[in-house]
Amino acid sequence: MSTFHNSAATDEKTAQDGDARILSESFNDRGDIEGHISSEFEEKTELRQGLHQRHIQMIALAGTIGTGLFLSSGQAIARSGPLGAWLAYSTIGASLFAVVLAVGEMGALVPLNGGIVRYAENFVDPALAFANGWNEIYAHAVSIPSEITAAAVIVDFWSTLNNGIWITIFGVLMLCSALVFVRVYGELEFGFSILKIMLVIGVDIMSLVITCGGGPDHQSIGFQYWRNPGPFVQYLAIQGSLGRFLGFWKSANSALYAYSGIENFTIAAAELKSPRQSIPLAAKRVFWKIVIFYVITIFMVGLIVPSNDPSLLDSTGNANQSPFVIAARRAGISAIPSIINAVVLTSAWSAGNSSLLGGSRILYGMGREGHAPSIFTRVNRFGIPYLSVSFFGVFMCLSYMSLSKTAAEVFTWLQDLVSIATLVNWMVICTVYLRFFYGCKKQNISRKELPWAAPFQPYITWASLTLFVLLLLTGGWSTFLHGHWVTESFISSYLNIPIFFALYFGYKLFYKTSVIPLQDIPIRAFIEMANQNPEPALKPKKGLMKLNVLWG
Repeated sequence: MSTFHNSAATDEKTAQDGDARILSESFNDRGDIEGHISSEFEEKTELRQGLHQRHIQMIALAGTIGTGLFLSSGQAIARSGPLGAWLAYSTIGASLFAVVLAVGEMGALVPLNGGIVRYAENFVDPALAFANGWNEIYAHAVSIPSEITAAAVIVDFWSTLNNGIWITIFGVLMLCSALVFVRVYGELEFGFSILKIMLVIGVDIMSLVITCGGGPDHQSIGFQYWRNPGPFVQYLAIQGSLGRFLGFWKSANSALYAYSGIENFTIAAAELKSPRQSIPLAAKRVFWKIVIFYVITIFMVGLIVPSNDPSLLDSTGNANQSPFVIAARRAGISAIPSIINAVVLTSAWSAGNSSLLGGSRILYGMGREGHAPSIFTRVNRFGIPYLSVSFFGVFMCLSYMSLSKTAAEVFTWLQDLVSIATLVNWMVICTVYLRFFYGCKKQNISRKELPWAAPFQPYITWASLTLFVLLLLTGGWSTFLHGHWVTESFISSYLNIPIFFALYFGYKLFYKTSVIPLQDIPIRAFIEMANQNPEPALKPKKGLMKLNVLWG
């Protein structure tokens, strides 16, 4: 796709017409699919390809590291113990690696804005694209004000100004960065990712030093917190192995929030240079991100803070809630809280930016497919779908609900639904990929013909899909225990299921759509288009850049 970027306007039009011709020949037996597919590739000339390889790889590497890891990981330790939390984050991380590989494989073949919405449209059923598209739009519409509110609360660590002021400031900054060149977003995320990586490495080293007795108190901890109070916690005072397993399962559900958004690195694929090379590189590096930034970090947290420390369950929203700050204070280190709070602030800002970009590109893709009003496909002179961005800008006003106690409760309910919407999205990705995989087999398409074929497929996708279904069905299990009924928890755990099916079957009944047969999935057409438009080889690293393991 980078040939569009590097050639003159006339050559771009010629290449675009060539793509349309190839696709038309492949779909001459499927009604209006010719015009449908052809119009999709117009976005390559409408949108600016301002994201470079280093941007997309750093976004994939550190884009989702945020409050879920720095603040909420302490609650996982308190609920399930150090070993239970480590197993929970490791299990969810392993299952998400399959999701990332699936997205990377399909994104390398179909590098269009909207991610899974576009893959579902072409490989499964327009009704599935419609249902999951609006499911994702909802998740992003609520996530953006949630991150703005989090940023305002984090600033409270230093300031006594009214939170409404900070909500306004962060909202305006996010809108401004989203309405100009996508390169601005890329550079912001690149900088934020560097800060988050430095913090993760720093707190892991700090944890190791404290564990070995290098803190001001010179007390060696070792594995003493694994012995007392123990590696597991009896969740809800349920004794025995059942209580320990339920603690692990609760933390597995909580880990969903920490990992949310890890699959979104292909959402702006049409604005990425050399996507068929950059997307696979980014997908493969996610494995090391999960191991280094989550699995090792959660292990280190379990070494330095006992699971029965009451501070772990505090919900301040700022650095005081971080298990690393708790551990630093226990060891007598006073400078850590402000450092962690500053980077967590950039993490909240980064997450808000990512949700704004991701949500607007999904809405743009929905408009392209006819699942949302076509006005959302309009772009400004910077190549940005400004009406899609403005749509999510309106939802930023939900942030002000946090200023009122009654409204804040409603907003909390909306936020709780986001984790389930994310889980549903992962299930859809697995389902769409399996259809794509078996479509290749049905059409006798070798995986060597694809721009990139992910390893271990389809086995890891089947395993991940099974786990996600279990997590969805048991997400609100604690509400069914005697004396533990919580209406909010039940609604947030299960409301998304009937809404999703209502959108899916409602669309099918109204538009009379059907699931695309395996032999008719347009895989060959996309392969031919990729072959007709080869990308230039990525530049090799030179000098000190050869030591860089983060991108390239």
